[in-house]
Amino acid sequence: MTPNINEQPREKLLKRGAASLTDSELLRILVGPGSSLASGSQLADHLLERLGGLTAILAAPAPQLLSIVGMGPAKVSILSAAAEAARRATESPPLGNPLPNPMALAPWLIAHLAGRPHEVFGAAFLDSRKRLIRIEELFRGSLSQTSVYPREVASRALQLNAANLVIFHNHPSGLAQASMADIRLTTSLRSLLGQLDIELLDHLLVAGNQVVSISS
Repeated sequence: MTPNINEQPREKLLKRGAASLTDSELLRILVGPGSSLASGSQLADHLLERLGGLTAILAAPAPQLLSIVGMGPAKVSILSAAAEAARRATESPPLGNPLPNPMALAPWLIAHLAGRPHEVFGAAFLDSRKRLIRIEELFRGSLSQTSVYPREVASRALQLNAANLVIFHNHPSGLAQASMADIRLTTSLRSLLGQLDIELLDHLLVAGNQVVSISS
């Protein structure tokens, strides 16, 4: 069947499914018909051009979205609600279940950290059988760095009676390469945790839609 180039995004979604839509068409449905300042199509394309993609748009804070011509409180609320719904729908591995390997956290990490405008450092705490106890964001920083305090990480692991840890952080720049600071932090934390009989299983780096291991 030949696609109808004049088919509206909502009609296309109902006929062919949401997966058939382009990023611009998905946004056109979310932002609605537009305003006197810009049509829905123009606004969707401008959002993609200005912020760089769907992931960045859904992770953008409300003030940044409101600064874009044509984006009012109603449209920003819809985008923010869609982003939060997507995050909640992407659940972490069930608590109490063994984690088969650190990379099993990748889908959750991408959903929660990709597109964040600032660095976030956190940890997945596991018991002696590598069953998930809890996942927490521990520190937040700027666009390019986060101050991480190894003693606080170790203290939280002891509070939760964790025997194993997977630590993680994101690179808002999208660069999927560990810095020397990342490597030093991994070495420092592994040494400190080892003294407490806690094993650091891996340090995962989130860059866009990629998750890479720093220490495995």
